[in-house]
Amino acid sequence: MRVFDANITQLVSTFLNESLRGITSIKKANQKMYDVFGITHFFDNVDNLQTLKETISENKNILEEPNRAEYGDFQTNEDLANKVTLHLVSKNVLPKIIIEPTCGKGNFIIASLKNFKSISTIFGVEIYKPYVWETKFNIVNFYLENPKSNKPEISILHCNVFDFDFKKIAKQFSTDEILIIGNPPWVTNSMLGSLNSTNLPRKNNFKNHSGLDAMTGKGNFDIAEFITMSLIETFQNNNGNLLLLVKNSVIKNIIFEQNKRIFKIATVEKHCIDCKKEFNVSVEAALFYCKLNSASEFNCKEFNFYDNQNYYQNFGWLENKFVSNIDTYSNTKEIDGESPFVWRQGLKHDCSPVMELDKVNGHYVNGLKEEIKLENDLVYGILKSSDLKNTVINQTRKFTIVTQKKVGQDTKYIKSEFPKTYEYLIDHLSSFDARKSSIYINKPSFSIFGIGDYSFKPYKVAISGLYKTFHFTLVLPQDEKPVMLDDTCYLLGFDKIEFAVYSLILLNSNLAMQFLKSITFSDAKRTFTKDVLMRINLLELGKKIDFEELNYELNKLNEKYNLSLSLNLWEEFLTKMKPINNGQLEMFA
Repeated sequence: MRVFDANITQLVSTFLNESLRGITSIKKANQKMYDVFGITHFFDNVDNLQTLKETISENKNILEEPNRAEYGDFQTNEDLANKVTLHLVSKNVLPKIIIEPTCGKGNFIIASLKNFKSISTIFGVEIYKPYVWETKFNIVNFYLENPKSNKPEISILHCNVFDFDFKKIAKQFSTDEILIIGNPPWVTNSMLGSLNSTNLPRKNNFKNHSGLDAMTGKGNFDIAEFITMSLIETFQNNNGNLLLLVKNSVIKNIIFEQNKRIFKIATVEKHCIDCKKEFNVSVEAALFYCKLNSASEFNCKEFNFYDNQNYYQNFGWLENKFVSNIDTYSNTKEIDGESPFVWRQGLKHDCSPVMELDKVNGHYVNGLKEEIKLENDLVYGILKSSDLKNTVINQTRKFTIVTQKKVGQDTKYIKSEFPKTYEYLIDHLSSFDARKSSIYINKPSFSIFGIGDYSFKPYKVAISGLYKTFHFTLVLPQDEKPVMLDDTCYLLGFDKIEFAVYSLILLNSNLAMQFLKSITFSDAKRTFTKDVLMRINLLELGKKIDFEELNYELNKLNEKYNLSLSLNLWEEFLTKMKPINNGQLEMFA
């Protein structure tokens, strides 16, 4: 049976039907529910009371349960909630106050009632009204089946989590042992925005990103991350613990921010769960646990929730560096610094059907299957992440039109200098105008991003940002023109092939690979980013590599790819990498 779009068991329906039959006053009805079950303000108004009585007396079935997965709503099943609370019991967690910020159907509350004997007060907050009712019904059902269980005062509140005043609870129970537990929505602010949801924090850019970073994605964040950090900030001076089920990326971001926020949390742990098994979704998620009101700690130990004997990895801050594996990082930390060359992201145009071309029988064909005629001047070979498989590449399967030499350049020159290309672009102007990113607003027609002097360097060393392959590729010119890379790739550009090859050997060395593995996260959307790559100090790498090993690797490249390079420029390469007034070498990258 369903009441208020919420599931209700026959046991609860029968009890309410019998207990409320003669009651018409909301005050008396609420007092009855408080006396028997400890639930405050069970009914909001007389209409709720009357509707419930009519529905259960007529034994109605109304509406199927909606699928709220698009809102990041993955309800914790009863078995998992029970195992989580028992895990806390094993850690001697004995809360008096339970707070569930997004309580859903109440399975964590039921598990807490079942396994914690010390609870005096429970607060559950939920924005979706049918879940508020279902939580109340589930609590009633629990006590009807377990009449001798402890009955704390329970408040299940219909409210947006971002508007609820948690500070009031923190102040009211400043000396009590608190447990914050739950499963916040697994969704980003931009996704909820696209669904026209009102369940959003007032300030979207809560990490204070500015300019292009905020416009191109860094301003987007996980709702659970905002909720978790807000709760830690509010309750960090209260005695107690926090355990929330969130995506792995949320936990990583919280530990990363800890170096700035310095929250009073310790014993920080990540307990990985099998989301396919528990929720039937392909998401990397875990239980984030920490002890509140403690001397600040800056690292997090990772466990397998189903086998919690020993942690298998420890990530976080070490000597003011953020690393994914503290235990292995110490062997490679000497090369953690700042790259002498500036890593760049590849070309961004957001108009693939028009801008990216194949070459068929000597003719260009676009993504719309149109055969087109263009001047060759603005057409360059382009590589994507999936193309960066070989160690050396000198041919591309795709081509792209490059309309600018630098960001913001006026594109009017195309009309007079390359009329065929201009006519083609004008014919598809609507496709450019349809690009959604705000970075193109008030920019010249056919604008692109991720373009600069570095794009036109003849020799490049590149890596995919999307793939988890710790392998760098040397990109050589094609038809005497530099090859472009798309915005899923990162690159260094060089004028001298020797410098590019020396960098390639260093970056593909075992020491560099071990270092990258100790600072990257396997579940990250992009394993490699500019921030990660800029930490590789090539100069230190160059000082540490054995000269015989360097010569051996160079000879292998010469033989396999028909190169004829020597180490004659090695000392010049090292000298060029030495900082001049602490500046980076823009001339090479």
